[in-house]
Amino acid sequence: MTSPPDPAPRRRLSKDARQRQLIDVSWALIRDEGTDALTLGRLAEQAGVSKPVVYDHFGTRNGLLAALYQDFDQRQTAIIDDAIAASKPTLQDKADVIASRYVECVSAQGREIPGVLAALNGSPELAAVKTQYQHAFIRKCQDILAPFAGSQGVSLASLWGMLGAADALSQAAVAGEITQQAARDELFRIIVDMVKHARPPDK
Repeated sequence: MTSPPDPAPRRRLSKDARQRQLIDVSWALIRDEGTDALTLGRLAEQAGVSKPVVYDHFGTRNGLLAALYQDFDQRQTAIIDDAIAASKPTLQDKADVIASRYVECVSAQGREIPGVLAALNGSPELAAVKTQYQHAFIRKCQDILAPFAGSQGVSLASLWGMLGAADALSQAAVAGEITQQAARDELFRIIVDMVKHARPPDK
């Protein structure tokens, strides 16, 4: 009697593919159980890998949280960039893209991103990561809106105020305090008014 054939060996993922898997599992874990449940050991268990694999990718829990925020930021940036490239060259169209895509991206991440943001604020190391991406977003908006502002452009103070409003409105929409459309409309108004304020007065 012949013995059954050996089972096919498990296919090993590349390092990039494994990292993608671990990040996806992390988002699912946060969605189902909250950010506090996300530890490297729990992630290894949920992903079906050994703890050393997870530690090799992220090093620490802070490293994992930073990677999650980077993942969110990269997806948000790509969505906004594509929409900006396809939009008409008017202030209203550019402002609508920034407002709608920002709110939509945060809303699409649901309850996961607020917990990650809270964790980022709770650690100087992670807060620095968040600030790095905030600076990048502000520079992007500054460049997008520059053709519609005066020669001085939109001030950094105004852009930081817009970003604060964008975060607050998006989180309010996620929490159900306001509708997603209301958040988008208000952020659109803030952006347009900000740019108009930067223009020199008509002579």
